[in-house]
Amino acid sequence: MVRKVALSSFLGNFIEWFDYASYSYFATVIAGVFFPSADRTVALMQTFGVFALSFVLRPVGALFWGHFGDRFGRKRALSLSILLMSGASFLIGCLPSYALIGLVAPLLLLALRMVQGFSASGEYAGAATFLGEYAPVKRRGIYCSLIPASTAIGLLAGSTLAMVMTSHLSAAAMGGWGWRVPFLLAGPLGLIVHYIRNNVADSPIYEQMNAELERKQEGAHDAGRPVSPLRTLFRHHFKQVLLSFGACMLNAVGFYTVLTYLPTYLSETVGMAASESSLVTTICLVLYIGLVFAMGHISDRFGRKKVLIGACVAFIVLTVPAFMILETGAFWPVLLVELALCATLTANDGTLSSYLTETFPTSVRFTGFAFSFNLANAIFGGTAPFIATWLIWATGSPIAPAWYMVAIAAVALVAMCLSHENTEKDLGTI
Repeated sequence: MVRKVALSSFLGNFIEWFDYASYSYFATVIAGVFFPSADRTVALMQTFGVFALSFVLRPVGALFWGHFGDRFGRKRALSLSILLMSGASFLIGCLPSYALIGLVAPLLLLALRMVQGFSASGEYAGAATFLGEYAPVKRRGIYCSLIPASTAIGLLAGSTLAMVMTSHLSAAAMGGWGWRVPFLLAGPLGLIVHYIRNNVADSPIYEQMNAELERKQEGAHDAGRPVSPLRTLFRHHFKQVLLSFGACMLNAVGFYTVLTYLPTYLSETVGMAASESSLVTTICLVLYIGLVFAMGHISDRFGRKKVLIGACVAFIVLTVPAFMILETGAFWPVLLVELALCATLTANDGTLSSYLTETFPTSVRFTGFAFSFNLANAIFGGTAPFIATWLIWATGSPIAPAWYMVAIAAVALVAMCLSHENTEKDLGTI
């Protein structure tokens, strides 16, 4: 059963982030298909604007999926969310271009991206909660690190596909049908994950909570269970929500800047060849996958709080010098710098999913995780590529995004210093 849960969690996040990555890696192509403009920067900002707007529904989706998952079970929520996510992705691959239907094309793209955002808001949090509740206490960190690893493998698949297609297809072929391939693949993959999730049992900790509630007041199905997990969350766990939100801010900006925006930054701002920037990202993602498991293991030994604080300090110290070196556009210095940023990011990403799972009690765990994580991603994650592009345009400085990341890391550091260590606690008792 644990293997099935791990497999379904892995595949669900893989699909989600493969499609999200594909949108970023094919951003310049999508800009030409849906936002034709004489000004390349304007078209690119419009494309990233749709990327950012797709996150608007993520807090709303987090409330829906969190409530659904805490009231009716992790399994049911995840089985439904993957159908919406993969269905919207498949339809994006079928969309006609601006040249065929005009303004309706980008509007349909925005609508489907928002459906993606709504459904994806339950995927990461739900999968981490589900897997964390199955995992042994002393190995929860490394088990939960499978969630960010699966997102990185999705990004790696998207990056590799973009690199191969860019190298072997003409610009006309990429604009005509090439960019559609990753989105169309989501359809059959989503059906496979839905089948697997329908054939697993709900988490033992969640079932234990339900059994205890039924014993306390036999015959009253909802006895003792929060009628509104959100109300309970804010009434009794508001501090944990704020601290979790602060921790997630760095994850949101760091993840979308380092792993999805930098390829575009290197090709559009620095002037590096698109094939080289994609190759650098691919190499970094391979390192990320290995290190994220290592960080999960380290957090099991030394505690989530220490590892997350270390990630904040490292981003504050390294980011500005790193962007100065990226500005050179030289392959080997760029590669080394991105590897350093990627390694720093894994300290946050490899620990955050287990940290958030341990922060909230079972009755509101899905809601607390989903809301804090998705609110931070809606405000700071989805807007990261757009803000980075705007900061460079507004200031004229190619390292402006680095100062933005430093500020976010400083806020996250304060949040982590105020948080508690829950690494070895039994999830059934908190």
